[in-house]
Amino acid sequence: MEGIPHPVPRTVEEVFTDFKGRRAGLIRALTTDVEKFYQQCDPEKENLCLYGLPNETWEVNLPVEEVPPELPEPALGINFARDGMQDKDWLSLVAVHSDSWLLAVAFYFGARFGFGKNERKKLFQMINDLPTIFEVVSGNTKQVKDQSAMHNNSSKSKSSGKVQSRQSESQTKAAKMSTPPKEEDESGEEEDEDDEQGATCGACGESYGTDEFWICCDVCERWFHGKCVKITPAKAEHIKQYKCPGCSGKRARV
Repeated sequence: MEGIPHPVPRTVEEVFTDFKGRRAGLIRALTTDVEKFYQQCDPEKENLCLYGLPNETWEVNLPVEEVPPELPEPALGINFARDGMQDKDWLSLVAVHSDSWLLAVAFYFGARFGFGKNERKKLFQMINDLPTIFEVVSGNTKQVKDQSAMHNNSSKSKSSGKVQSRQSESQTKAAKMSTPPKEEDESGEEEDEDDEQGATCGACGESYGTDEFWICCDVCERWFHGKCVKITPAKAEHIKQYKCPGCSGKRARV
């Protein structure tokens, strides 16, 4: 692991940028790079940790040797549980520990660089606006969205440009489900279209963009940016059933 920078003042924005970079790397390990991550977590090896790096990459490695470490350490021995539980449950467990580690690192920097009450509050609010890694990996992002915030932003999200962008992909796999599926409540009425604006990418966790190509996994029904899963509109035309990297990498258990 890299050491922390020289002890110079750090702003809330700089700490948040560090947080987002590490978070993106961890999400990549648990979604788009899940097969590679699975293979590196060999239970026959020593205690291993999953590290998210500020440059949006990740690595599975042994914990640092110095005591105490320069930065808080992630959960130790994640590889030992790999073959003892279902893949989905194991990835969710690693995701929960990764969320805890990210918060520990962010507020370690906050303490080290003397953040006051208002700065800590601002940092937490910025972090809390993003879905957790667990929410992204488990697909529970929309369920935990703040409904009041969704209603406040509904008029902005339901723009004609968004509809036109989705409809322009009518020849592709993604256009078969051009908007996130609506569910019916007990009265038989469809939920408000705010569900659509609550959709987030299952790989990077970012919200829907009006000019972006999206594709939906036919297995877990999560949406992904085409660029995050390396699928273009042209390629999607020839896909009868799309499986995201997470679902494609699942292993059958005997």
